[in-house]
Amino acid sequence: MVSTALFFLFAGFAIMCAISMVYHKNPLYSAISLVGVFIALSCIYVTLAAPFIAAVQILIYAGAIMVLVVFVIMLLNLEEDAGVNRLGYLYAIGGGLGVVLLAQTFFIFYAVMSAPNQTVDPNTTAGETLSIGQAMYTEYLLPVEIVGVLLMMAVIGAVILVRKLSQPQIELVVEHELELEHQEKGLLN
Repeated sequence: MVSTALFFLFAGFAIMCAISMVYHKNPLYSAISLVGVFIALSCIYVTLAAPFIAAVQILIYAGAIMVLVVFVIMLLNLEEDAGVNRLGYLYAIGGGLGVVLLAQTFFIFYAVMSAPNQTVDPNTTAGETLSIGQAMYTEYLLPVEIVGVLLMMAVIGAVILVRKLSQPQIELVVEHELELEHQEKGLLN
């Protein structure tokens, strides 16, 4: 009973943050609302007895990914738009997709409620950190290493794409101040 109440509490918080994310016109506020969604999902994972997925959700998505999103928002320096409604047809498409998503949600709810209850073996360790770590670094070591190399290549590619080809000349402020002092002394003498 308590787990069901916690699930609905966190699910409601996730839905409120998602609506807030879509509602805000400022992209920085939307990013902060998305962090709220990630935290609520992590809490839902904890109630489902998946602590590793909850920790990864916080560390990777709410931490690293959102820092990158906020950096991109800051680098783009988005200015306020004049409220041009040239993409009005997207409201109809979004509404239609929302109805489809709601129908899928009700179907999944019906399928879960009509499925027979099965007993859970408490001796299984699926989803625990130890079993996931053992599987990742024994059986799935090659795919983990390939993903690591691909991510490193993506970071190097992003740095190369963002880098400016012609670097502006950097003036040292100290040298400029010394030149000004010498000029002032020359004028005073």
